[in-house]
Amino acid sequence: MTEQTVVTEKRAVILLSGGLDSATVVAMARAEGYSCYTMSFDYGQRHRSELDAAARVARDLGAIEHKVIGLNLDGIGGSALTDSSIDVPETLGEGIPVTYVPARNTVFLSLALGWAEVLQARDIFIGVNAVDYSGYPDCRPEFVQAFEIMANLATKAGVEGQGFRIKAPLQNLSKAQIVQAGIKLGVDYSLTVSCYQADSQGRACGKCDSCRLRAEGFAAAGITDPTRYF
Repeated sequence: MTEQTVVTEKRAVILLSGGLDSATVVAMARAEGYSCYTMSFDYGQRHRSELDAAARVARDLGAIEHKVIGLNLDGIGGSALTDSSIDVPETLGEGIPVTYVPARNTVFLSLALGWAEVLQARDIFIGVNAVDYSGYPDCRPEFVQAFEIMANLATKAGVEGQGFRIKAPLQNLSKAQIVQAGIKLGVDYSLTVSCYQADSQGRACGKCDSCRLRAEGFAAAGITDPTRYF
């Protein structure tokens, strides 16, 4: 694509982890008429089967292109998701849990921003939630708003007045509401993997915080959770 190319289609870059929330966001963006370009990250996470799930979801929901970016966040560590010496907690604790990955959403959104600028996409979708979630600081509305401001200060497109929008349509929804919305939009949740310590086949532990939130959401929505457990 050259600088002279004019993009007439409505494009969006969507962060797709392979879990319940991000799959729902892809379906929402598609329903709004976006051509969806999905982006996942192989960042050294212990639950790498989520990458297979992301590819499945991207195909099923008709993504135009699905890109997987390799990162070395396990080289930094500091999280139970990137450091195998830190156990994934299986009981509720106080404060921000050790499954928080330092600066993860900041890094992910930055790379999505770069791809969006190349694609001439003005919208970036992320499936963060501030209702039924683990308390991560980079899932809060304040973070999303601040990143959007930064995105429009830090890019050629933003400076030239072709501003970016960071869209977080799940921000104020409960997990049950997210599940219900996804079902209406035709999301096949059997394709997704939410567990922080899923095995190579994508089977879940049923004990971690992500498994608990997912199970509670399906139960509250009155819908059977298709999660497979080991």
